Parts: sequence; structure tokens; C-alpha cells
Amino acid sequence: MEIIQILIVIGVLCLLVKPLGTYIYHIFSNQPNRTDKWFGWIEKPIYKLAGIRNQSGMTWRKYAGSLVLTNIVLVAAGYLILRTQKVLPLNPNGIDNMEATLSFNTIISFMTNTNLQHYSGETGLSYFAQMAVIMMMMFTSAVTGIVVAIAFIRGLTSKGHSLGNFFTDFVKGHTRLLLPLALIVTLVLVGLKVPQTFDATITVQTVEGAEQQIAVGPVASLVSIKHLGTNGGGFFGVNSAHPFENPSPLTNVIEILSMWCIPASLTYTYGRFAKNQRQGWVIFSAMMLLFLVFLSAVFFSEKAGNPLLNSMGVESAQGSMEGKEVRFGIAQSALFTAVTTAATTGTVNNMHDTLTPLGGMVPLVEMMLNTVFGGDGVGLVNMLMYAILAVFLAGLMVGRTPEFLGRKIESREMKLIAVAILAHPLIILGPTALALMTDLGRSAITNPGFHGISQVLYEYTSSAANNGSGFEGLADNTPFWNITTGIVMLLGRYVSIIALLGVAGSLVRKQWVPETIGTFRTDNMLFTGIVIGTVLIIGALTFLPVLVLGPVAEYLTLR
Repeated sequence: MEIIQILIVIGVLCLLVKPLGTYIYHIFSNQPNRTDKWFGWIEKPIYKLAGIRNQSGMTWRKYAGSLVLTNIVLVAAGYLILRTQKVLPLNPNGIDNMEATLSFNTIISFMTNTNLQHYSGETGLSYFAQMAVIMMMMFTSAVTGIVVAIAFIRGLTSKGHSLGNFFTDFVKGHTRLLLPLALIVTLVLVGLKVPQTFDATITVQTVEGAEQQIAVGPVASLVSIKHLGTNGGGFFGVNSAHPFENPSPLTNVIEILSMWCIPASLTYTYGRFAKNQRQGWVIFSAMMLLFLVFLSAVFFSEKAGNPLLNSMGVESAQGSMEGKEVRFGIAQSALFTAVTTAATTGTVNNMHDTLTPLGGMVPLVEMMLNTVFGGDGVGLVNMLMYAILAVFLAGLMVGRTPEFLGRKIESREMKLIAVAILAHPLIILGPTALALMTDLGRSAITNPGFHGISQVLYEYTSSAANNGSGFEGLADNTPFWNITTGIVMLLGRYVSIIALLGVAGSLVRKQWVPETIGTFRTDNMLFTGIVIGTVLIIGALTFLPVLVLGPVAEYLTLR
């Protein structure tokens, strides 16, 4: 029965890929279609108010520059609100201003689509800050990732010198995609008993006669965009394990599909742009096959139970339920864990710190690879990066200049791809080593031994992959952790974005090469296997040693 639950959710996702992917294609194709009639009346005054008169295409440098400058402005405005929220409106609970280093970490976290939280949402932020900063950045950071994917796809599939217009894409991503979807999901969640109110904290009397404060607020609207935007920051400190954020198995499935649908559907959008739908299905198949392997690992590991309790003869027919909600059980907890780290969302419905050693290794590995669907936009771009690398390696093996979608892959593209690939493990392993070497880092570890190494490794992996989930046993709200993870989140977001936009800008200017009998095919199952192999080989070479020191060693000691 549990496996059937999982298969039904996966089946529903597969049914959503084509219609949603087609809709996203029409939004960004820049060809006249019905979405112009539906949303053009909203966008025209936005363009006028923002002073956007020139909507012509941009070079990759101008596109990247516009993206970075827009994000800087949003960061500055958000930081100011966090530092002054005490005197701003919609603060019925009188929450104080956020501390400086925590404000730095929080604003970077949400602008980079990471949503790592070193604070508890219901006690650390006013309603105004939750909406004007957190929810605002959940939209803008998600759209930033989506338009990067669209620009990259244009670079691979179109001819000329333009990747499109960033500001036009940015507005369309909000008005035509995320806002309508978020409105629909919000209304559904409200109908399923998720709170949506501006009322202050509710005071109730318990059975014992004591008073208890129950936090409420505009929860449903935040929950909808945190999943659709693969953001993950919770309104409450325990995130989607909280019964107000995620009250039932049905809301759990809705939240899983919400964070999974856009990253999965973008593969179909890619196929539409390439005018060869098999190209999109190759990427989708590679992602799904990797996902199924990781999902199986976490499900069967948690189903087998806690190794320590098993060795004591404790009944474990339900599996390892420590840190999990009874209303979800093993199946929906394992699926949520696999999806939230595959799609780099970071929301959690169970505590990853209490997963079994091999179960806890699954979210770690998914974030390290950062290609198993990935976050909105960036996951597709990362997988296409590995596809280009796979073509390059295959070309070297047969002594032929590699080509991808009719464009020759040469040294400039490979240098930029090397930067993106090498930056990811560097900003994970370097800070992890620093934290384990210093008292400032080690003092936050709450579990000694191998699990403590996993706690530190998970924090920096989550930051670099812009995921945001954590092994919540780590005491991470200190200046050391706020600053170091903030820097890692910045590098993890923008180094790869800028490098891969450079790849797209280089490819879009190249002459198209006609396909011949010697052209290496990239639209069949053989290429799917080659892409998966490339991802796993690069991942193993860079991360296997540190995994052996953490979750693998912990697993072996418990055997």
C-alpha cells in the first residue's frame, strides 16, 4: 500500500509534465499566443511603471548584469525591512528587529532561493516581514532561476546574439506563471484547513489549566509559493511538519507536487524549444531514473528501522518513525525527503537529523549532485551542463569535435563548465573543513562522532545547493555560521548562473552545423545512460571520500 501511494504521486507528476511544460513554453516563446491576451493588460502598466521601454534581446553579459543588479536592489530593500521590522506595520506580536548577522544570512538565503533558516519563523519575523521580504523573495528568486533556464535554452536552440530580455522574462515569470499557480494552491490549502489570517497569536487554556500561545498568520499563501518556487522556508520553525502548514496526507501530496512540477515540466519546455521532444524526454528520464534510485534507498532504509533499536530487539514493524509525523508515515515522509532535496526546495515534513545513516545520506547526495530535477530552472541548467560535458567526453573518445544541438562544443564552453562544476564541491568541502578545524564551528555540533561530521557537511551542502534544509541538531544561529553559510549561498547561486549564461552566450553566436551520419545522437536512451554515468562519476570523484567519513562510517559503526 505504501509503495502504491508513492507510485500514484509519481504518476500524477508525469501527467502534469506535458501540459505545464507546454504552458511555460508559450509564456517565454515570444510568439503571439493566448497568454498575451490573458495577462498583457497586467504587464503593460508594470513595464510603464518600471520604465521598461526597450524590450529587445540582450547579450549574455547584459542579461547576467541585469539579473545581478535586480537581485542586489531586492537584497538591500529586504535587509532594511528585517532590521526595522519592530517599528513597521503588521507586527501584532511586537517582534523585535532581527540581529545584523542573522539578517545578512536570512536575506542572502531567500534571495538565492536557499531559504536556510537560522531563526524560527513564527517568533523571528513580523507578518509584514514574512510577506514583504520572505514571500516577495520566494517569488523573485524562483523567477530568477526560471528565466536563467529559459535564457540557457535559448542559447542552445536559437540563432543570433540574444538570450532574450531579462526584464520581460522576469515580469512574465511572475504574472503568467507563479502568481496564478500560487493563487490556486493557496485557495486549495485554505480549503484544507491551512490558516490564512492577520490575527495575532491566539491564547488558549490547556486541559491542565495553563495558558498556551498558538501562532497563526498568513500561512497558506507562504506555503504555496515556498513549494511552487522550490524555496522551502517555513512560516513555522518545524516547517511542513507543523500541522498548520501541512495538516493531512492530502496537503502533503499537494505540497510534494507543487515543488516538483515546475522543475520536471521545464524538461518538456526544453524539448519544445529544441523542436525535438525526445531531447526533453532524455533529460527527464535521466533525472527520474536517478530520483527513483535515491527514493528507493531512503524508503527501504527507513522502513528497515533504526539499527540501534533493532539490535535491542525493539519492535520496528512501522519502520524508523523517530522524527516523523504519524499522519504521514514512512512512505510520505521518505517521498517528501527525496523530493525536497531533489528539487532543492528544502522544506521538510520530518527531521532529517533523525534519519537512519543511509536514509540521511540520500538528501546529502541529491544536493551534492544538484541535478536530480533541481530547483526551478537551475536544476535543468545543471543537467544540461552535464549533457554538454557528456557529449564532449564522448567526442574525445571517438576523435571527433563534439556537437550539441548543432553547435560545436569547444574550449571556451568547457572552461566555463569546468568553473561551474569545480566551484560546487569547493564551496562545500572547504568551509566544512574550516568548521571542523575551528572551535567556532565545532561548538555548534550537538552529536559527537561521525554524525557530527554529517551535520556540518549537510549545512554547507544545503547552502551550496541552494536547498535550505538542515540536520536540525546543529546550533547554527551564531555569527560564524550566519556569515560562512551566507557566503556559500552567494557563491553557490551566482558563480554557476553567470558561468552557464556565458556558455549560452557563446553557443548562441555559433554557426549551426548540419547533422550527418557521424553526428553523436543526444535524443536516445544510450545518451540518457551516458548522462547519468557522467553525473555519477563526477559526483563520486568529488564527494565519495567525505561521505565515507560521515554517513557511511556511521552506518558501519551501527551494524
